Amino acid sequence: MLDFLSDLYPWTKALHVISVIAWMAGLFYLPRLFVYHAMEDNSQSMSDRFKVMEMKLYKYITMPAMISSWTFGLMIVLTPGIIDLESDVWFYIKLLCAILMTIFHFVLGSHVTHFASDTNDKPEKYFRIINEIPTILMIIIVFMAILRPF
Repeated sequence: MLDFLSDLYPWTKALHVISVIAWMAGLFYLPRLFVYHAMEDNSQSMSDRFKVMEMKLYKYITMPAMISSWTFGLMIVLTPGIIDLESDVWFYIKLLCAILMTIFHFVLGSHVTHFASDTNDKPEKYFRIINEIPTILMIIIVFMAILRPF
């Protein structure tokens, strides 16, 4: 029934990788923008500029990239013969990390909203720390997908 996905697999895999790269770029850069925004010394024009940058990055790059990453990833999972859902433990670890990455994505979205409404109460150090979360998750995901250790 899903055999047509086998013919599309190379395209699906390529589009998944492209989407993940775009998504990760947004997840790496958005917290960095928050660091600079949180450091801002009450200059309204700079704050307004950061708000526009944060909103556009989240809404027009990071969100579509996340949606396409999940779409192409699910297509890969459904492609016959690619993943054995009964014995590929690595897949479930990767899936858990992808879910955690998605939760992180939406946490960043809430920060975009707080900055936009001038209600951010987090210091720059908080954003410097959370900036490491996608890196850790990405390392685990890549090791699981490439090495398939379990």
